[in-house]
Formats: sequence, C-alpha cells, structure tokens
Amino acid sequence: MPRACELTGKAVMSGNNVSHANNKTRRRFLPNLVQVTLLSDALGQKVRLRISAAALRSVEHRGGLDAFLVKADEKELSQRARLLKRQIAKKVAGATEATAAA
Repeated sequence: MPRACELTGKAVMSGNNVSHANNKTRRRFLPNLVQVTLLSDALGQKVRLRISAAALRSVEHRGGLDAFLVKADEKELSQRARLLKRQIAKKVAGATEATAAA
C-alpha cells in the first residue's frame, strides 16, 4: 500500500535533517494518513479510504465526499477514488434525468 493520500495525492517527501553544525543527513517527511469511513450520499453506501488529515478537513469543508469528488482533479485521485467519482457522476446524472422527465 503506497504512502499516499487517495484523494489529494499527497505522498512522501524527502529532505535533510540539518544539525547545529550544519551536517546534512537525508530524511523522509511522511504524510499524516488516516483510515476513514466516509458516507457517499449519492451512492448510499460507506466508503473506506486512506486519506491525509488535511484531505479529511477539505472533504468536510466542501460538504461531503460527493461534493469533493465532483470538484477534484482526476490526476490527483487514486484508482479507487476515480471509480467512485465516475459512479457518483453517473448516479447524479441519472437522478437529474429522472426529475427532468417527470
């Protein structure tokens, strides 16, 4: 399992530890990943994702998983998140057609 956020693409970064004597040693900056279960209103089901804490705040700020995925760029999303985005878009499009026909 890669150490990357499934929604934002935030992944491991590398840099230096710098001592007081200005010695530099390589280090890794790991993203703050958490395993969360989010509810998709359009699909009516729970989805388990491994996302960063910052992405979780962004999802709540935008009004839920569905709203976040609609605005999200496909390049940043994981394969599972892309599949979810397509399923949600299809479900929303079907619901708008049903209300337009009625």
